[in-house]
Amino acid sequence: MREVYELSESLGASDACAIICGETGTGKELVARTIHSLSNRNKGPFIAINSAAIPENLIESELFGHEKGAFTGATGTRAGCFELANRGTLFLDEIAEMPLLLQPKLLRVLEDGRVRRLGGRQEFSFDVRVLAATNREPREAVEQNKLRIDLYYRLNVFTITLPPLRDRKADIPLLAQHFIREFNRKHNTRVEGLREDALDTLKVYPWPGNVRELRNVMERAVILARGAWVENSHLPPYLLNPNQDSSTRIVLPMGVTAAEAEKELILQTLEKTGNNKAEAARQLGLDVKTVRNKLKSYGIEI
Repeated sequence: MREVYELSESLGASDACAIICGETGTGKELVARTIHSLSNRNKGPFIAINSAAIPENLIESELFGHEKGAFTGATGTRAGCFELANRGTLFLDEIAEMPLLLQPKLLRVLEDGRVRRLGGRQEFSFDVRVLAATNREPREAVEQNKLRIDLYYRLNVFTITLPPLRDRKADIPLLAQHFIREFNRKHNTRVEGLREDALDTLKVYPWPGNVRELRNVMERAVILARGAWVENSHLPPYLLNPNQDSSTRIVLPMGVTAAEAEKELILQTLEKTGNNKAEAARQLGLDVKTVRNKLKSYGIEI
């Protein structure tokens, strides 16, 4: 993590592109915001877009903007992310989930420094620093034809790799105390810290959801703690009985059809990943587009 901090400071002093890698919940957007805040662009906007969260037919409009009448439903003119992020930073999260057909258009915009809205004739110049993130290993994404190699080389001036929380458990006491202070302010509580047995529980747990999961656990504990200290009784049961952890298992009732089982598998995996379609697709061995289409067929919007 010291290397991450030092590299973030160095990047803050430059205007170079970077790819931030790490599992879901490790804090990739936080690193991007830190780099932005340390840069000479910190008075400009920080615009974030999640390539996996936006339907494929809308992401081009989100990135580049559109003119009125450019497509069905375009009832007005809208600036895209590059225009909105002018003189600031554009954060492209889950870059390896961006549709392949859109990636060469993104590369051209990055190379030219100019963007044209969908349905428009006029090109706009922009001054934007681009940071990207992925929960995949970038070269592996290239080999799997998820990320174009020319776009990878354009963005990968620097690589920052965030280690999972299970590989830096010495940080857990500091992070937990930080979250206690944060949630004391939010919920007007006066929790001082963790009992030793509660801290030991946090250190043993493998944290598949990383720092995001720890943050959620600490908010729950601060709310439940009546006194000054967080105890084991304030922690979720699955932390106390890791061998019985239902969060790592998906249970299907007997008698379900294959179609019902598939639906339940997708929905439960989404629940376990905090509705992160890209991470759910990765765990299921599917494309994000397939997950989106399945949800659409179920009549579910996430």
